[in-house]
Amino acid sequence: MMFAVLPFPDIDPVLFQIGPFAVRWYALAYIAGLLFASWYMKRLVSNPKLWGGTKPSMTVDQVDGFFIWSVAGVVLGGRLGYVLFYKPLYYAANPLEIFQLWDGGMSFHGGFLGVVVAALAFGRMIGTSLDRMLDLGGASVPVGLGLGRLANFINGELWGRPTDAPWAFVFPGDALQVPRHASQLYEGVLEGVLLFIAVRIATHRFGALKYPGRVSGIFALGYGMSRIIVEFFREPDAHLGYFAGFITMGMILSVPLCLIGIWLLLRSRRDAA
Repeated sequence: MMFAVLPFPDIDPVLFQIGPFAVRWYALAYIAGLLFASWYMKRLVSNPKLWGGTKPSMTVDQVDGFFIWSVAGVVLGGRLGYVLFYKPLYYAANPLEIFQLWDGGMSFHGGFLGVVVAALAFGRMIGTSLDRMLDLGGASVPVGLGLGRLANFINGELWGRPTDAPWAFVFPGDALQVPRHASQLYEGVLEGVLLFIAVRIATHRFGALKYPGRVSGIFALGYGMSRIIVEFFREPDAHLGYFAGFITMGMILSVPLCLIGIWLLLRSRRDAA
C-alpha cells in the first residue's frame, strides 16, 4: 500500500552551468554560510554591550583574517573527517579520490575539528583564547548548517528512514522508491533555525559572550543533541549501517560533542563565579 506523500520539488542541484563549470546549490550553501558567519561575527565584535565591559575576542579586521583560516579548516577538516570516519578502507585503496571534492563527501564533525585547529592557531597569533574564538564561531555557524541541510534536500541525498507519515517524500535517487522522512529538513530546522535562535537569545538576552566558553558550549551541546535526535529518523550510510542494531555513526560522533558542550558550560559557570 502506497501512502499519500508530498511531491518532491523538481529543483536542479546545479544552479547554473557554463561549459564544464557548474555551480551547485550545495557549494552555494557553503559559501553563503561562511559569508554570513563572517558578517555576523563582525556585528558581534562591534557591539560592546554584548561583552559587558570585557574586550571582544577579535577586531573587525581580525575577523577577515580568521575567515580565511576557518574556510581552510572547514574544507580540509570536513573532507578528512569524511575519509577517516566514513570510508577509510575505500580511500586507502583509492587515495587520489580524496582530493576529488567535487564528487561530494564532507563530515560536519571533521569540519568542526578543522575549525577548532584553525581557531587555536589563529587565536595564538592574535592573543585570544580558544574558547573565545569558538564562541564567535558557535554564534554564527548555525545559519550555514541550516543552508547546507537545505542543499542536501535539494540534492535528494542523506534522506530519512521509511515512514507512513503524510509529510513523507519519495526521493528520486532512492532505488526502493518508498516514502521517507525528510530528515535533511528536520536537521536544518533543529541545528540551523532553532540552534541559531537559542544562541542568539543567549548572546543578546543573557550576555553569554561575557563568559568564555558559554556560547560554544551551547552550540556543541545543541548540535550534538539535534544530530542524535535526527539520527533516529535518518537512514544510516549503506556501507556502515547500524552498530548494536540501532546506533549510527552520526550518534557515535555526536556523543563526545555533547560531553564537550556540557564541560564548556560548567567551566563557564565556574569562570562566572
